[in-house]
Amino acid sequence: MKRSIYHALVLVLMFLFIQACTNNNSAKNSGKKVQIDSISSKFLKNAIEGGLTEIKASELAASHSQNKRVTFLAKMMVADHNKAGDILKKIEANNAITGKDAISAAHNQTIEELSKKSGIDFDKAYLQAMIKDHENAVLLFINATQIKDSTLRVFAKKTLPVIQMHLDSARVINKDIK
Repeated sequence: MKRSIYHALVLVLMFLFIQACTNNNSAKNSGKKVQIDSISSKFLKNAIEGGLTEIKASELAASHSQNKRVTFLAKMMVADHNKAGDILKKIEANNAITGKDAISAAHNQTIEELSKKSGIDFDKAYLQAMIKDHENAVLLFINATQIKDSTLRVFAKKTLPVIQMHLDSARVINKDIK
């Protein structure tokens, strides 16, 4: 009798163990999204929006500017921000982040104002906008190197030097434009 109870207990425990393992694997493989904290979510949204703004303004610069240095910077910004944006969108897709990624009304106004300019006036306005936006981005990414989400933290650390290089390049070109 004791032996039968013992076997029944072992079978029940084995069943529970197998069930727990199956549930754990199902949760891992279900593609269930993990919620990130609000600070990480805010960084993610701001970084994506900033990147979209830089791309749109830089595409405009690549077609409007007559200055080779400005167009080179603009093309580099489009490539770098597209690359970073692709990574951010993957991170966004892997987390419980919802809502449409869009450019703010203030940034859209800046782009609209840029589109009305030409020649050296365009170049100066574009470079000043890039300096302002990249100064803000540097601060955003410096702060992001301290956030909880390790994927975003690593992304911020790896991307910060690129943003700083964009800022430095825009400053040098802006200084040289007369």
